[in-house]
Amino acid sequence: MTLRRCTVEHPFGTIKAWMGATHFLTRRLRNVRTEMVLNVLAYNIKRMIALVGVRGLMAVIPG
Repeated sequence: MTLRRCTVEHPFGTIKAWMGATHFLTRRLRNVRTEMVLNVLAYNIKRMIALVGVRGLMAVIPG
């Protein structure tokens, strides 16, 4: 349970705060989708770096 508390986070609140609570910077569904995808990607990368570090993340990225 301790490990779970250290690794589990509620991403919705974090991403919403990054975006400025409720406002998207772009308009039209296509642009809003892109903005949301970029925010989620940034969240996931930041979270993985916090969990496994930069070297650990780079080790699993193909290329």
